[in-house]
Amino acid sequence: MSQEMKAWTFTHGGYPKALQQSRLPPDTAPLKPSEIRVRTKAASINPVDVQLMSYPLLPHLPNFIVPSRKGVGEDFSGVVEESGANSGFKPGDEVFGIIPFVPGGTLQETIRADTKVSVVARKPADWSWEQAAAVPLVWLTARTTIAQVESHVKNGKVAILGGSSSCGMYAVYLAKQRGWNVVASCSGRNADFVRSMGATDIIDYTTSNVSERIKEFSPEAIIDFVGGTSCLGVAKRYVTVVGDKTDRLSPGGRYIYFWNPQMLLRAIAGRIGLGRSYTCINLEFSHSFLEEVLRLPQDKIAIDSTFELDQVKEAFDKLNTGRTRGKIVIKVDAERK
Repeated sequence: MSQEMKAWTFTHGGYPKALQQSRLPPDTAPLKPSEIRVRTKAASINPVDVQLMSYPLLPHLPNFIVPSRKGVGEDFSGVVEESGANSGFKPGDEVFGIIPFVPGGTLQETIRADTKVSVVARKPADWSWEQAAAVPLVWLTARTTIAQVESHVKNGKVAILGGSSSCGMYAVYLAKQRGWNVVASCSGRNADFVRSMGATDIIDYTTSNVSERIKEFSPEAIIDFVGGTSCLGVAKRYVTVVGDKTDRLSPGGRYIYFWNPQMLLRAIAGRIGLGRSYTCINLEFSHSFLEEVLRLPQDKIAIDSTFELDQVKEAFDKLNTGRTRGKIVIKVDAERK
């Protein structure tokens, strides 16, 4: 613990300028009772990491709220090296999970995670480090969207926009596990993959009018991982992670309400019965949701590609193509088994 640790951080200026390979001083401060110190084995990257680097508000927050040099990444897997008395873990435990988005920081050799605000579970013995790091954020996001539509699905008809996305594929899987009839949009090249996750039917957005096909299907609820407004008003319940935007670099989630009053008014109108039910969600940091993923068959954990810790910029370049199938995972501690 005496040597500096390798890490990736970001400062100001937006992606890609803000992304930096760094060396951080060792974290030797005493742990709180609820904290664990983890030797990171693997981490994964997500579009939200790019969005945070370009988030317009962060540069204006004082350093005592958000440090000027922030960590990159939320998902991780690794080995507990030290544990607080009330953390629920002990040294040697193999774990995986997700830490809060800000200040973040799983693309580094050691992580300090507070189990009160992070979601951490023991890694299944038959999962690889990379598989474990690939699932927390996208599983929790998908599971949150399912929770948001469940009460509205009476006849089992759900449409999922972006069925081959890293979150969409698990929403398809979870919907199928509930016995729902799932129609999902994706490109033709991903059709078989999305069907293997549980979709009943596919809408190829490269050759079909998605909104027209969705109207023909007449779903009770729509879960949107793509963005845009073309399918608004089609179903009684509309849940989106992305909002009206279609720009990958712009932030998604509930905070869009702050600068998109049209979305906010739409959500309020639906809540008071003056329109269709609508919400833009953030993932729920739920321990029970993460525990559910322990029942996920290994062959449903989709990893697009893996990179070494010094290849993070190349990993983000691939992520930003928008043409990945499954997660991009970084091997943080490939030498130690």
